[in-house]
Amino acid sequence: MVRKSGSTKLKRQKAPRFWDVKRKSSQFILAPRPGPYSKSKCYPLGILLRDVLHLSSTSNETKQILNSGQIRVDGVVRRDMRFGVGIMDIIEITTNRKAYRLIPKGSELLVPVETKENTSKLLKITSKSTIKGGKIQFGFHDGKTLISERGDMNVGDSCLVMLPDLRIENHIKFDTGCYVIVVQGENAGKIGRVEEIKNGMFSLPKRVVLTFDEKTVELPVELIMPIGTDKPVLEVLINE
Repeated sequence: MVRKSGSTKLKRQKAPRFWDVKRKSSQFILAPRPGPYSKSKCYPLGILLRDVLHLSSTSNETKQILNSGQIRVDGVVRRDMRFGVGIMDIIEITTNRKAYRLIPKGSELLVPVETKENTSKLLKITSKSTIKGGKIQFGFHDGKTLISERGDMNVGDSCLVMLPDLRIENHIKFDTGCYVIVVQGENAGKIGRVEEIKNGMFSLPKRVVLTFDEKTVELPVELIMPIGTDKPVLEVLINE
């Protein structure tokens, strides 16, 4: 028979470095299901609930919580333990009305941070194409898409949207002087200001020069996300 999805098995020692889990407690750990994020850029929802938020102690308890419809991701009820949760996704617990935003914090970890802004989400534009009728379809980093008539938004920019209808509240242009957050690598979680944007070449990707913590670094644009023009648009990022 044909396999319908990716393997459910993942050795703890092989888990992505940013996962906040114990590496030697057992041999295997839950693997994320194929979806909007690659396996190296997301957490399985069940692991977040059990090992990071500590809402349960066993897989069976986690299944009961999910099956009861208590957990929402970006405003949608999710019941799959292997559902991938990535950067800027919002996890809501309906029973106690708490919300957490998954943001990079520190050098290796993606940690859910409690926030009051549980209906706002930052989305990075990863694709832009013209469709029938002259309208523009935008694709975002989390797999969501939006059809709009706005022509001033481009790949690399970010949008602050209201969930779940994806209504655009703010457009953040990726340009010199804007604030960005590093979403991967050893500088994950650092917030800096763009000093220079360097065009890509045959052997090098497009790069950006950032300043933060009184130092300057050069990173590929794939590792950063614009978060504000004069200051970060989300309060939780200002407090980082």
